[in-house]
Amino acid sequence: QVQLVESGGGLVQAGGSLRLSCAASEGTFSNYAMGWFRQPPGKEREFVAGFSRSGSRTLYADSVKGRFTISRDNAKNTVYLQMNSLKAEDTAVYYCAADRDLFGVVTTPENYDYWGQGTQVTVSS
Repeated sequence: QVQLVESGGGLVQAGGSLRLSCAASEGTFSNYAMGWFRQPPGKEREFVAGFSRSGSRTLYADSVKGRFTISRDNAKNTVYLQMNSLKAEDTAVYYCAADRDLFGVVTTPENYDYWGQGTQVTVSS
């Protein structure tokens, strides 16, 4: 059972930056496909960015491309989401997710088995 714990959320002004972290309990973290998702108020959960299991492939939602960067540190069992040039519409609860059976970068949340508790990101305009 993989446990994921997100941190790094908070309140930031538009144009600012935040870095989210997702620490995993599982020692074989490097074998998992990882994804960041977000759920804006009153909306469904949506894909933000993700890694394939090998880490060789990344994918970003069009809305964050060029502003957000996903990275992973296998030695620390941690995935990061660097968020720059934040906009009010980035306000959401951000979740990281993991799965060891996925191929490629999967953008649908229902395909991921493990989820963190979420961290709130609020961008003031």
